[in-house]
Amino acid sequence: MNKSILAVVCLSLALTSAVQAQREQIRIVGSSTVYPFATKVAESFGRTTHFKTPVVESTGSGGGFKLFCAGVGGGHPDITNASRAIKSSEVELCKKNGVTEITEVKIGYDGIVIANSKKAPRFTLTLEQIFLALAKEVPAGEGKLEANPYRTWSQIDPSLPEIKIEVLGPPPTSGTRDAFAELALEGGCKKIGWIAALKKVDKARYKAICHSIREDGGYVEAGENDNLIVHKLDANPNALGVFGFSFLDQNTDKLQGSLINGVAPTFDNIAAQSYPVSRPLFFYVKGAHAGVIPGIEDYIAEFTSDKAAGEEGYLADAGLIPLPAVERRSVRKAAMALVANVD
Repeated sequence: MNKSILAVVCLSLALTSAVQAQREQIRIVGSSTVYPFATKVAESFGRTTHFKTPVVESTGSGGGFKLFCAGVGGGHPDITNASRAIKSSEVELCKKNGVTEITEVKIGYDGIVIANSKKAPRFTLTLEQIFLALAKEVPAGEGKLEANPYRTWSQIDPSLPEIKIEVLGPPPTSGTRDAFAELALEGGCKKIGWIAALKKVDKARYKAICHSIREDGGYVEAGENDNLIVHKLDANPNALGVFGFSFLDQNTDKLQGSLINGVAPTFDNIAAQSYPVSRPLFFYVKGAHAGVIPGIEDYIAEFTSDKAAGEEGYLADAGLIPLPAVERRSVRKAAMALVANVD
């Protein structure tokens, strides 16, 4: 046998042995938004197969990619959940550490809600009002910016409540934070003509203005635990919280979602893509671990099945907005074949 081929075979066998020797249970990390869906799939998988129930950790999308991309072998996760697509910088980190065969699996859609306690009036906000409330700097005339001066909602618009701006939301490691900045903050920011024009001439400055969140107490980082935000909102009726639709859907006895641009965050509105702050959800599979860590292919089959991710599936009951049927079948086919579709 050619020496180079022999070396590759030996390396492959050694890797397989190293991964298998360390554990026989799927390890999953990543998004706090996808966490409840992945947990339900893991529980069903553990009950209905002969494999051990996977271990699912909520680390945030960014934290998940950092762990996932750190290397190949039993000491590294097999799957990472994400509430945004993988970034090019994360792909490069993966490649640097030998993680080269990655399958992206789109599982459905989620809306990002701005919710408050039912003990207080429901908010009706525009994307521009959200930007003005939460941006680090806001316009102070044509071409000029100033540190955000708004302390109450009524200072932005007299029709809004005369209460302190206090919004609890995810930290920078969260995919929800990234998506919220892109969809909500930038969505309002680009309504301002001279800032929108910057995108063509100075994209870095445009993004810095539109995505930077205030750090003076108007926005409070509440960690990766969205359930904690839910409890804090129930205790403080004047505060608002930013999190995925599924957490609102599971707490409608306590919380209500704000209308954004006149559209309520409902299952039907998000599915119809009429709700302006919605995004796809994913998980990513490490190809080198498939066929080595027991059950990865079966876990993928469970997650992408109609009984889980379909229109009448148990994940829809938990708040996941399913993919259209044709797209769902296409995604399942690629996922089951472990097509390496990330580069």
